[in-house]
Amino acid sequence: MAVLRRASRFSSGIIACWPAIAVTHRILQIIATLDRAGAEKQLMTLAQGLRRRDYDVHVCALTRGGPLEEDLASCGIPTHIIGKQAKFDPWAYWKLRTLIKDVQPSVVHTWMFTANAYGRTAALGAGVPHIVASERCVDPWKSSWQFAIDRHLAKQTDRIVVNSSGVQRFCTQHGIAREKISIIHGAASLMNVGHHNRQAFLQSLGLDDSVTLIGSVARLWPQKRVKDLIWAIDQLSFFRKNVHLVIAGDGPQRSRLEQYARELEVEHLIHFLGHRDDIPQILPLFDILWLGSEYEGLPNSIMEGMLAGLPVVATDIPGNRDLVIHGETGYLTSVGSPPKRVRFTERLLADPCMARNMGLQGRKRAEEHFSVQEMVDKHVALYDSLLF
Repeated sequence: MAVLRRASRFSSGIIACWPAIAVTHRILQIIATLDRAGAEKQLMTLAQGLRRRDYDVHVCALTRGGPLEEDLASCGIPTHIIGKQAKFDPWAYWKLRTLIKDVQPSVVHTWMFTANAYGRTAALGAGVPHIVASERCVDPWKSSWQFAIDRHLAKQTDRIVVNSSGVQRFCTQHGIAREKISIIHGAASLMNVGHHNRQAFLQSLGLDDSVTLIGSVARLWPQKRVKDLIWAIDQLSFFRKNVHLVIAGDGPQRSRLEQYARELEVEHLIHFLGHRDDIPQILPLFDILWLGSEYEGLPNSIMEGMLAGLPVVATDIPGNRDLVIHGETGYLTSVGSPPKRVRFTERLLADPCMARNMGLQGRKRAEEHFSVQEMVDKHVALYDSLLF
C-alpha cells in the first residue's frame, strides 16, 4: 500500500495539492465540464463516495471547469482542467495523455461522448490497465461517424455503464455488445437538505399563499420541450386560476420561451428563475413537478423531485419510465401532448390526498432504488471485478 502526494499539472493554472492518503487503487474520472448538470453531479456524487471508501480519486474536465470544482476540492479530490478548444484538438489529446501517464490510474472512467472519445483513446495510448465508459442518455443527435467511434472504442473498453434500461437498449441498437454493458442507476441526492420559507419564496415571485406551484427544473433547450409546458399552463389556467409554473434553469431558448409566454398572454403565470444553485431548497416548495423532455437518460430532476416528495407528471419515454410508476408515483404522458398533461395535473389538483400519497410513494421509491449508497456500491463492485 503506497502513500501518495501529487499536484495537478493542468489545474486552471493553479498548483492544487491534496493530503497524503494510503491507497491501493487510483481512479481517474474524465468528463467534458464541471458544470452543475446531470452527469456532472452524478460523477461528483460517485467521486465523493469513492473517496469515503479510501479510493484515490482524481477528476479531469476535458473542456473547462465549473462550479463543481469547489465541491470536489472541499472533499480533497484533485481536479485537472485540460482546456480543449476545438472539436478535433490534438494538443488537448496530448495534454490528456500526459496527465494520464503522470497520474498513473488503475482505472480510467470516462463520461459521455466527448470524454469517452478523447479519454478512452488517451487511456489506451497511455497503457491504462482498465477502461470504463459511461453513456448517460438516449442521444438521437449522434451521427454515423460518432456511432462508429463508439463501436470501435467499445471493443477496447472493459465495461460500459449506462444509467437506465432505455440507454442500454439504445446502445445495443447501435452495435454495442450487450455483454459489455452494466446498468447502474443514478443516485437521487438532495445535497444541503432543507428548504426555503415558502411564504418568503412566494413573496419573491410577487405571489400570495393561495397559489399552487408547478415546478420544472430543466435546461432551456430543445430536448426539454419547455414550450409544451407553457402551452399546458395556458390550457390549465382555464380550469385553475391560481396555478403558476416556476421554471428553474437557463439556456439558449430562454428569450424565445419568454416571448412565447407573452404571445399566449400567460407571462403572469410563468416565472423564469434562471440558473439556481439552491434547487434542493426550492423543490419542496412545489406542489407538482413537470418534465416535458423528448429524450432522456435518467433525469436528475425527477429523482430529486421524488426525493422531495413531489408527484411527477413527465413524458412517457425511456429513462422516465425507470423512475415514475404511472398512477402510483405520478403520471406519464405522451411527448408533445399538453392536453393529457393538463388532464393528469388536474386529477392531482382535484385530490390533494392522492397527490400527497403519490409524492410519499415516490420518495420511498427514490430512497429504496436510487440511493447514493447503492450507486457507489455498484461502481465499487464493478471496479473491484476488474482490479482483483
